[in-house]
Amino acid sequence: MKKQGSLYTVIYIIIIVVLVGTALAATSMALKDRQNENIAADKMKQILASVHIVPEPGQKVSEVFNKYITAQTVVNSQGEETGTDAFSVNVQEQSKIADGAKRQLPVYICTLPVAGTKYIIPVYGAGLWGPIWGYVAVDADGSTIYGAYFAHQGETPGLGAEIEKPFFQNQFENKHLFKDGKFLPVAVVKKGQKPLDGEDYVDGISGGTITSRGVSTMLHDCLLPYQAYLEKLKH
Repeated sequence: MKKQGSLYTVIYIIIIVVLVGTALAATSMALKDRQNENIAADKMKQILASVHIVPEPGQKVSEVFNKYITAQTVVNSQGEETGTDAFSVNVQEQSKIADGAKRQLPVYICTLPVAGTKYIIPVYGAGLWGPIWGYVAVDADGSTIYGAYFAHQGETPGLGAEIEKPFFQNQFENKHLFKDGKFLPVAVVKKGQKPLDGEDYVDGISGGTITSRGVSTMLHDCLLPYQAYLEKLKH
């Protein structure tokens, strides 16, 4: 076969593609477990952040997580337990189910040495440029917010991306989900304004109106199905 011939060139390219493809596939498979571990560790860090716990450098995240997250549960909209593996529930997929009564609702139960038991609820929604998500930690009374953590995929730096900053997240502390016997998830409103229904509220991000509305909608849509479960905690 002539090396200058077109057939040789085609065969050569095919062999190179196969070799490179095989090498990439092998590398991907070899790194898959490590990638999954990193994804899980990042999720654990976010859950812990909602209760103000940040693993120290050198600490294994899973050990810190297992120390403070003492139980997990999955409930339905009637507040009934349907499972115990909250970590495996895909909140993104569940949030797409329009009927909240059909969703799987994960809860992480955290035990803090001084502050007591907290119930951490994941939330997922849409910002201006992509998905936003987070975790809301509620006191044992089922109403008072102990802490909140929010993140995003691609919101505008200095504007909507500010939802990941402590100054925004800390506003949620000590806000209430139940007001005058009504379940009213915390609203995010323009600074200087108040919601009409009397619910607790926080100031939105200046210049990040759409992202702020996204957080408000996310909290309403994701927390509302937990009403029955949170009511049970009150008794």
